[in-house]
Amino acid sequence: MVNNFDIISYIKTRAEKVEEVLNKYFPQIKGLGERVISASRYSIFAGGKRIRPVLCLTGCEIVGGNWEDVLLFAAGIECLHTYSLIHDDLPCMDDDDLRRGKPSCHKAFDEATAILAGDGLQALGFEFFTHPDLVKKVSKARLLKAIYLISKAIGLKGMVGGQMADLLMEGKKGGLKEVKWIHLHKTVRLIQASITSGAILGGGKSKEIKILSTYGKYLGIAFQIVDDLLDVIGDEKKLGKKTFSDIKKQKLTYPAVIGIEKTKKYAKKYIQKSIEVLKPFKDRALPLKALAYYILHRAN
Repeated sequence: MVNNFDIISYIKTRAEKVEEVLNKYFPQIKGLGERVISASRYSIFAGGKRIRPVLCLTGCEIVGGNWEDVLLFAAGIECLHTYSLIHDDLPCMDDDDLRRGKPSCHKAFDEATAILAGDGLQALGFEFFTHPDLVKKVSKARLLKAIYLISKAIGLKGMVGGQMADLLMEGKKGGLKEVKWIHLHKTVRLIQASITSGAILGGGKSKEIKILSTYGKYLGIAFQIVDDLLDVIGDEKKLGKKTFSDIKKQKLTYPAVIGIEKTKKYAKKYIQKSIEVLKPFKDRALPLKALAYYILHRAN
């Protein structure tokens, strides 16, 4: 907690609203395509903290916007995130059998279905971004800007490029420069774009948007560093997936390059940087400060 701010309840309340929107707008399981819809639903409703959509909602709120107006956009971000997890778990990628304590999509269904479920969720994300129910609530110019930002974050110069580099560097030597590049593109870009898009949709001033973008970058870096740590020192039951998978695959991570203790210091360093950049927002930044500490001390 930060000044008794209950971040757990804050996240839970907003995550539940995102769940409601996902349930309301998700395609019904029927027709010849019901199997792939079932697989998509299986993955997106398998749990998860909904950190990225919550960041979008908070970004909107902190600049004075109505966060409930952008719930569809936030739900779209979660669709994109879940699509990436389904594909990451595939045997041709990270080959993980568990996700959020349950069999990965390709294990619960099959590889072809998992690929299509991921593809479907990516398309559904953009369906949500452009849904008439969202368009009538937000500025079209801001919406286009936010969609463009998210598109870049998940594309060839963002998440996809980062995943490619992550795979290519398995079993190879590298230093902090390479680790930072992979993390920045594979994980950080979408986290950064999540809060920035919310600020754009909420009508934030350019200075406010810039501050929140910087916060998102530092938070995203810390998030991935902690993720690297949890693979080594985490509890499998809390994580919902196997530990030491990065080591077995000889992935390029912070612990592998600089060791566990230095990695812990790096995580704290970036959390502190994320908090410091929020000073102009004063008390309005309490949720984001609390969220930063939550990310630092998370167990899954």
